[in-house]
Amino acid sequence: MPQPPHTARIGWLRAAVLGANDGIVSIASLIVGVAAAEVSRHEVLLAGVAGLAAGALSMAAGEYVSVSSQADTERAALDHEAQELAANPAAEEAELRAIYEGRGLGPDLAHRVARQLMASDPLGSHARDELGLSPILAAQPFQAAWTSGAAFSAGAALPIATVVVAPAASILASVSAVSLGSLVLLGAVAARAGGAPAVRGATRVAFWGALAMIATAGVGRLFGAR
Repeated sequence: MPQPPHTARIGWLRAAVLGANDGIVSIASLIVGVAAAEVSRHEVLLAGVAGLAAGALSMAAGEYVSVSSQADTERAALDHEAQELAANPAAEEAELRAIYEGRGLGPDLAHRVARQLMASDPLGSHARDELGLSPILAAQPFQAAWTSGAAFSAGAALPIATVVVAPAASILASVSAVSLGSLVLLGAVAARAGGAPAVRGATRVAFWGALAMIATAGVGRLFGAR
């Protein structure tokens, strides 16, 4: 059965949205906090670029380690299931039959389905129906790592570019406005791509982004006062 379009995108969509959102929020908040301390444009820009480099590498490494652990867990579960299939195929067929009966199939139909699947793809059937694993949703560490790092960099580039072009007197306000607008757009697009309501996604990311920038601006004002 074909998967819904948004289901096939879950793997890379999660990493891309998380990376871009974190890039915008982290670097915009950093820039707003530094700008609130009333330092020069050069110092604000330097902080933003350093944050981009550190954040992109951190996101990529974090996603790789996290998703690699998930992939290891999935492989271990599949290896264990393969051993059980080799040791006692009749018991594994009975497991499948019980699963299908629990989902509403009659005993005879559940028995025929389990028997046919055990003959054609026993490991795949158990992975999908017993373990809940799917090739579409399988953990892919390298994909998650580069997607997160690239998405973080793309998101972080927006507030940094704003610092470059905005008038010196309005860096704080310009970065805040551009970043919040970008977060709203990102949240809406990501929600629609994932099959969720756009307004909810946009509101969620905008709220937390605004909260982060307000907090760092307060810190900058407090500790940057001369």
